[in-house]
Amino acid sequence: MGESSPPGLGAFLRIWLGQSISLFGSGLTAFAVGVWTFETTGSVTLFSLIAVAASLPPIFLSPFAGALLDRHDRRWLMILSDAGAALATGALVLLIWSGALQIWHLFVIAGLSAAFGTFQHPAFSAVTTLLVPREHLGRAAGLVQMGQAGAQILAPLVAGFLLIKIQLAGVIAVDLATFLLAVILLLTVRIPRPEVSVEGAGARSSLWREAAFGWHYIRRRGGLLRLLAYFAGLNFLVPLGMLLAVPLVLSFRTAAELGTVQAIGGIGFLVGSIFMAGWGGPKKKILGILGLAPLISVGLVVTGATASVPWIACGLFLVFFTFPILNGCSQAIWQTKVEPDVQGRVFAIRSLVAQGTAPLGFLLAGPLSDRVFGPLLAEGGPLADTFVGQVIGVGAGRGVGLLMVTMGGVFLVLTLLAFASGSLRRLEDELPDAVLPQAAAQEPSPTDSPEAEPQVG
Repeated sequence: MGESSPPGLGAFLRIWLGQSISLFGSGLTAFAVGVWTFETTGSVTLFSLIAVAASLPPIFLSPFAGALLDRHDRRWLMILSDAGAALATGALVLLIWSGALQIWHLFVIAGLSAAFGTFQHPAFSAVTTLLVPREHLGRAAGLVQMGQAGAQILAPLVAGFLLIKIQLAGVIAVDLATFLLAVILLLTVRIPRPEVSVEGAGARSSLWREAAFGWHYIRRRGGLLRLLAYFAGLNFLVPLGMLLAVPLVLSFRTAAELGTVQAIGGIGFLVGSIFMAGWGGPKKKILGILGLAPLISVGLVVTGATASVPWIACGLFLVFFTFPILNGCSQAIWQTKVEPDVQGRVFAIRSLVAQGTAPLGFLLAGPLSDRVFGPLLAEGGPLADTFVGQVIGVGAGRGVGLLMVTMGGVFLVLTLLAFASGSLRRLEDELPDAVLPQAAAQEPSPTDSPEAEPQVG
């Protein structure tokens, strides 16, 4: 971020490094446990239920996690979150070593790990605002996504090698070591408490009321509400597209070629994250979102239009290259416009709403593919002899391709409607910037007290 970067960036970079390594370790465990589950049971349903067990705690806990983040020291909550997840992972190691591991243990451990992890994303986002100057927030968001992309690409490759060498318990022990490193790096920094804003002072109440505060805050700001709705649509379509890529490729090619396509999509995410980290986004972040979003529509259309592995790989690369840039611009807007002392509550609700649409997409993927779009382009289907059938093709997997093309068109319409919304397009001009703390430009010494009396401002 430049030789003249403020010292507060050093604290952010240490936290980012620890959290990225910890995320990589979690990816190792997720892959290894998935392999163990399939080899032990041969059941896709059981594996899916483990994913469900991991997805439920954030839905119920996010509002309360946000309220607690704004009440207490965010660094210590991140440390406790990492420590709690480490304890759950440690219990898994003990069960393996004792030979007592059963499938139901995985449901419980996945739920506990997800419950502790509910604090991580909103806490890290709110902490970033306190440490990173406003002009570097877009780059910081790119770095965070770069860590996520690196874990997604590297963790399965490394886990597959380690499973052969050190078995399941050894892989999970490596994950424990990454948790420990993340905690150590958190202990080396001090994170200033945000000054209490007028909005934050007026929101102090019971935990139940503060849990609902984030939603009321967003609802009163039309531009932020529309931005949240837009990303809820985006997070419905992109994960759905990622899921549909599997049957799309396997309908005419092998699992090895599917792996290549998925790897290329992951590389696109990594390249997009690196690009965002270096660029930081345009001055008007909302124009970066609405101006680049059509590339996702193009990528979805290219992915579904032909039964060609190279074209599918190109389409997914374009989708996943663009996705972190849009996310980075959005993150910078939220961090700039929301008062730091209420970001825990607001960001928790933001994550809940924006990411809560992805499971809906997963639930609809099967019925839409098998019962709606698949029959349309089956041999002798209603669209088989039409222009659509001539362009997209007829037969196995072509209904999935049509669904992907349709998703691209729907997202383009969604983007045009978003651009037509004046309150969204002028969001950065009409909604005043929050007063960010001076501490973002100066990192306090680890020996200084982080509990200075907050001031109303």
